[in-house]
Amino acid sequence: MRSLSFPPALAALIACYVPFLALLSEFVAASPYTPGVRRATTCNGSPDLCARSFGNVTFVGTHDSYAVGVNNLAANQDYNISQQLKDGIRMLQVQAHNQSGTIELCHTSCLLYDGGPLSAYLQTVKSWLDANPNDVLSILVVNSDGFPPTAYDSLYKSAGLDTVSYSPPSASMPASQWPTLGTLIDSGTRLITFMDTNADFASVPYIISEFTNIWETPYDVTTTFDCSVNRTGGDPSTQMYLINHFLDQMLLGQPVPDPGQANETNAVSGPNSLGAQLELCVSEYGRNPNFMLVDFYEYGGGSVFEVAAAANGVTYNPSTPIATPIPQTNSSGSGGSNSSANSAPLSGFGPGTVGLLISGVVLGNGYILW
Repeated sequence: MRSLSFPPALAALIACYVPFLALLSEFVAASPYTPGVRRATTCNGSPDLCARSFGNVTFVGTHDSYAVGVNNLAANQDYNISQQLKDGIRMLQVQAHNQSGTIELCHTSCLLYDGGPLSAYLQTVKSWLDANPNDVLSILVVNSDGFPPTAYDSLYKSAGLDTVSYSPPSASMPASQWPTLGTLIDSGTRLITFMDTNADFASVPYIISEFTNIWETPYDVTTTFDCSVNRTGGDPSTQMYLINHFLDQMLLGQPVPDPGQANETNAVSGPNSLGAQLELCVSEYGRNPNFMLVDFYEYGGGSVFEVAAAANGVTYNPSTPIATPIPQTNSSGSGGSNSSANSAPLSGFGPGTVGLLISGVVLGNGYILW
């Protein structure tokens, strides 16, 4: 075989490029890029959040997100979760109860408020996730009747949510070790589910134990919000944390939602505002809360999202206005010490629930609207 010969100048040029081509080949081989894996450029509405750890982002959540209604003392929200998610809510808290073997979303008791089966709720969540591929969402389950995680696993699989759920490498992780929003989006695991009791990492790893990963401030507050550690199962100095920022009023000795104060409660600043509680917590712990649970999120005209955006160092600039508050009306003879026109009257309960609440107080059944 005849060997190839090149003019001296071309031979010198080839000699220079051979090492470069070898280095380029090694770089390509070592690149983490995998064909078919997307690279998120916008995460939860901002390109600045893509490189931010999930444990270093502040999200707005709806307390009892399924408990929707007007003039109903057992309702904590005016709008359903489709509207909540559209407006920017990124944590949905639910309270799960055993209704004849079905996981039902009820407020303290299914006789008091029945928000329907969890299965239907999860279908709505799946539809929203499919339509919003650049967002990470959390669900917080209050497992009131102690269902095993396998019961939730069945419903998640039926809704197609098991495959989009994030499974951490261990049952407990400090805030600093959570993946970035961009990583969660790129990997297609954009749903993070926490459960307060009975989580079992060995059987269903994507149903994550809340209190080994998150601590909470007090709830059912009727006076002034603080930042004390109310519930935890881990080390508060390293865990993510959640502030319960929904103001209640007392009725028949029981705390009930107070929409009459919601504009002030949800405000960016001012006494007992969301912004004020966040600043207080930052002053005590040196870091922002990860989750802020609120009632009637739309009161304040987007103020709850402004607080979160400021905490995250981004600008709150929604493309469309969020929903507006639905007026609550008093009916004649409802009585009570609260004279606010926005307070839900006692008559707002459905049939039989007034008697249920009264009997709970008189007989000491301990009904608490959480």
